[in-house]
Amino acid sequence: MLPATFKLCAGISYKHLRNMTGLRRQAAVAISQELNKLAFAGPGPSKWINQVRRRSSLLSSRLEEKPFSEVEMSYIKQGEEALQKSLCILRDQDGWKTETVAGNGDKVLSKVLPDVGKVFRLEVVVDQPLNSVYDELVERMEQMGDWNPSIKEIKILQKIGKDTVITHETAAATPGNVVGPRDFVSVRCSKRRGSTCVLAGMATNYGALPEQKGFIRAENGPTCMVLRPLVENPLQTKLTWLLSIDLKGWLPKTIINQVLSQTQLDFANHLRKRLAMPPIPGGSTLAKPALSLGLRGN
Repeated sequence: MLPATFKLCAGISYKHLRNMTGLRRQAAVAISQELNKLAFAGPGPSKWINQVRRRSSLLSSRLEEKPFSEVEMSYIKQGEEALQKSLCILRDQDGWKTETVAGNGDKVLSKVLPDVGKVFRLEVVVDQPLNSVYDELVERMEQMGDWNPSIKEIKILQKIGKDTVITHETAAATPGNVVGPRDFVSVRCSKRRGSTCVLAGMATNYGALPEQKGFIRAENGPTCMVLRPLVENPLQTKLTWLLSIDLKGWLPKTIINQVLSQTQLDFANHLRKRLAMPPIPGGSTLAKPALSLGLRGN
């Protein structure tokens, strides 16, 4: 029986057989059953049988996982589209103009794109290793409202696979309420490629969360953050944040531009303070808003 089982497993290496509904699951279950019989049959190579059996059980459980729905696949594609568009914008070095340069070297640049409008680019160096920055921005995304005054709250509405999430973000009030209440619904995609991490996102529609009373539904994207270890010092991280946003409403562009560039500089300072805080039990830190923009608007 075992040779026949291996023939079944080998057969699914052919594409037309691998795509047959249920055949991979049948193969995984069959070989698991045969290995169980051998493991209890007496003396023999039980060690490698147990190892293979564990792997076949893992395969069986993965094959039982539900595939993504059509809607979920559309969100995954939106996230990847945001990532590719953002990186394409950042790769083009022409046309960037300096908006502001802080005393610590942080700088914000901008350029106007035909199909997107005005985009902003923050470039900073953070005195923390890449993993620490990544964990704060991705793994603890919902805690961002604890340390970034621009953000009132971020909630993950849905996780899709290991790279994609749908989020709802509520912006905090600005001084003098210059920019009134805004919220954002976004699809976010995070990718790690070697020593580089990319966190991308764009506005999306999410049926379970229509526009909220008292808030203007603003739109962002394509937007992304790129994290890389500093070449001269791998314990430091180079952070580049591409920001593209449509606040909606009737706001003068001069006010929008001033608020957005300052928001980016403020974000970098708040992130540094957050990362410098000692951790406490539970994986948080000693503080109390998120990855985004933090604006409120009229």
